[in-house]
Formats: sequence, C-alpha cells, structure tokens
Amino acid sequence: MQSQPAHSCDDLKKLIREVPDFPKPGILFYDITTLLKDRLGFARLIDALTEHYLNQNIDLVLGIEARGFIFGPALAYRLNAGFVPVRKPKKLPAEVLQWKYELEYGHDTLEIHKDAIKPSQRVIICDDLLATGGTAKATADMVQQLGGNICGMAFVVELDGLKGRDKLKSYDVFSLLHYEI
Repeated sequence: MQSQPAHSCDDLKKLIREVPDFPKPGILFYDITTLLKDRLGFARLIDALTEHYLNQNIDLVLGIEARGFIFGPALAYRLNAGFVPVRKPKKLPAEVLQWKYELEYGHDTLEIHKDAIKPSQRVIICDDLLATGGTAKATADMVQQLGGNICGMAFVVELDGLKGRDKLKSYDVFSLLHYEI
C-alpha cells in the first residue's frame, strides 16, 4: 500500500536549498535546514504529515537517528502519541535490540530499547529521507521483532529514482516531497 499526500506540498520545495557536489562531486544535495528555519513552512510540513495519520489511533512515532528526531517528536505531539528514538549503537542506556542490516555499500547497525514497544502498539516510522529504503526496512524489522503494528512510514523527502519504496511494499509509505534523481 503506497500513499501520496491528499494535497500537494510541492511549494515547500522552494524552501529547500539545493547544494551541488555535496557530499561529493556529481551529487545534488537537498538541504532541508532552510525549510526547518521557515516557521510557516515547518508548521505546514508537520500539519501535512499529521493529516495523513489523524484518526488512526497511533500509539508511538519512531524517529530514526538523526533527522527523524526533528520530525518524529513534532508528529508524535500532534497525534497525541509517544516518541521512541531509533539510535546508532551505544547511545541508549537500557537493554537494547540491536539490528544489523545491509546498505548499498556495506552495512550498518541500529538499536532500540527492548521495552520501547509493547505488542500490538500502533507505530509510525518517521525520517527525513527515503532513498534506498534500507534503514526504514531495518527499523520495520525491529518493530516487528518487538511485536508492534506498523501503521505507516512517514518521510519528508523521497528520492524516487533510488526505488526505496520497493523494499517497503507491504507498508503505507507516505512522502511529502518527491525528487527524481
């Protein structure tokens, strides 16, 4: 199940700075910090994310380190839900579930507190960017391991050409802004 916004947010793209050749030559980087500092743009972004999940009785919003920590808590607040951080290794103080996963060029590891999600809790996974889908899929695998019910995945930006949705076909993937690369 794949979702698109009920109304277009493409005008928010005007608030995103495009930086050529970052982090390496040939890459066009979409810098969302210029959107974040615009109070009306940021509010509109959070409102659009919230609108998609209203009346779904969401229990928790999981934010993926690091930029998911910007959008996840605001979305959780608006949905009257809790917030759970998904972190890089050795950042969480209590017992964790550690998940290793493959990236396009190597591997990475994420952690979540083992007691962060109770069985059957309704969860949204939130991050700034959907690229290849590996990190979101790893997070979904952790949620399922802990018994959570994934109600959706929320992203600010999706790089359509990298086909991250293909790894997430069984989830409601909602991205506000789309870029072809």
